[in-house]
Amino acid sequence: MIIRRHNRLFNAAFIMVRCVYHCKYVRHLSSRENCSAKTGSYFITTPIFYVNAQPHIGHLHSALLADASYRFQLLRGREFTLFSTGTDEHGLKVQQAATNNNISPFQYCDEVSDKFRCLFDAANIGYTDFVRTVESRHVEAVQKFITNLMAGGHIYQGSYSGWYCVSDEAYLTDVQVKEMTTSSGQKQMVSIESGHPVEWNKEENYMFKLSSFQNDLLHWLKDDGRVTPKRFLEELRMWVSEGLIDLSISRPRDRVSWGIPVPGDYMHTVYVWVDALINYLTVAGYPELKLWPPDVQVIGKDILRFHGIYWPALLIASGLEPPRNILCHSHWTVEGQKMSKSLGNVVCPHDRIEKYTTDGLRYFLLRESTTHSDSNWSDTRLVRLLNAELADSLGNLLNRCTAPSLNPRLEFPKLSSSYLQTIPESGSKLMEQLTKLPDDVEGHYCNYNFYRAVDVIMNAVRSANVFVQEEKPWELKNLQDRTKLDSVLRIALETVRIAGIALQPIVPTLAGKVLDCLGILSYDRLWDKMKVGFSREKQGYFETSSSLGRRTKLFNKLKL
Repeated sequence: MIIRRHNRLFNAAFIMVRCVYHCKYVRHLSSRENCSAKTGSYFITTPIFYVNAQPHIGHLHSALLADASYRFQLLRGREFTLFSTGTDEHGLKVQQAATNNNISPFQYCDEVSDKFRCLFDAANIGYTDFVRTVESRHVEAVQKFITNLMAGGHIYQGSYSGWYCVSDEAYLTDVQVKEMTTSSGQKQMVSIESGHPVEWNKEENYMFKLSSFQNDLLHWLKDDGRVTPKRFLEELRMWVSEGLIDLSISRPRDRVSWGIPVPGDYMHTVYVWVDALINYLTVAGYPELKLWPPDVQVIGKDILRFHGIYWPALLIASGLEPPRNILCHSHWTVEGQKMSKSLGNVVCPHDRIEKYTTDGLRYFLLRESTTHSDSNWSDTRLVRLLNAELADSLGNLLNRCTAPSLNPRLEFPKLSSSYLQTIPESGSKLMEQLTKLPDDVEGHYCNYNFYRAVDVIMNAVRSANVFVQEEKPWELKNLQDRTKLDSVLRIALETVRIAGIALQPIVPTLAGKVLDCLGILSYDRLWDKMKVGFSREKQGYFETSSSLGRRTKLFNKLKL
């Protein structure tokens, strides 16, 4: 195929597009400002997951970060929303895996892709689009995108040589590899980042002029909110500043047959990573984009280079805007070691859902993980945490305040203003916590610090338990006047109500059970309803009572 040369008129037009692009994205909302928006559209993505192996806890972690962010935005009133996930199904590793299993690549991909979908459904991931790269809509999007890059003069055909990592399906530079000695005493070159073996390879490929977009990428990365956490932003800035080499975007069909053909050249297939990245355009309806750019793209740190360098450069070259924010998270380890089949320490999410419930697993993964550093998996820690926080702290507080012995009318009782004059210090502290809680939790959710948000919520729940313990409602019930007892129950139930609303992005089913038990209607479960409580202008809210819903056991204690 002879790549069409663009003329001077096209050149000028494209320069204008890029100028417009720069003007547009420097005006973009930062991730924090964008989070403050409570209406309008919202577009969030997970990476699409490679089907060369079964889904594990790390895949679910990525999906949960996106799901919690998505649910949070829905609670705040976002209207037109898109939450995409899916599977990446082309490339040499998939081709080899299908051969090893004695089935066709299509059959192999169907089976493994279905396992990802089943896992996400079991984990209550609320995606709106599950894309597969074998779909016709995606094949069409990839070929259209590559054709446009060719027309813009950003792709050329040339000879490429370098270190190739089959496991990572990527060419690496000399600074990205190192020599190591294997257990058998042989010298082996490996990827510094992944530790996987590499081999020297030379072939004729189509190349993308990545090197010409260094300044564009540095300009895009100037915004401190572009990549979260900041350590990964600084890593990207360093990589780009060191210089870029052109990117091989195809593979010869005789080596990688399982892929999308390069437009006009059936002897080459599109490099699996370029193919995979375009999925985000596919779900947005490319080339007729209904929503762009993504507000947040959730990725793991092992694919930061692809999403933080190659992807924005490809978009800029095509005249499209890069994502507003990339959320890059760290990994899960087991006793400090990376999960691997050879070590036999891979954590199966299906097994853990069966043992600990869907919301139990969701809670632990979002409660215990930090995006800036690796988190350690521990079944013992999980059991102790769920028992302490969901069963004991939150579950017991709800059970106490709705018990017929203390609350025979099964109602959300009134709060007496006279009681507030004599409330103990523990009650004053609790009310102060509840006043600040909505804004504090919102800030942590906006910054994807879900563990901090849950910490704020559970601190309030613990304070409520201290307050109830101090006020001893089991003694107050013997008094003829129920004013004090009702006031204590009202403040404690307010804590449960606020916690229930705030926990919906983390544990939607369990939070729903809490709010059902309190008789909270669906339109009273939105984010701004948390502030109905202890704000001065809403004091009249406490002078009314309402009926509770049906009592339920919130969370059964687990055994080690």
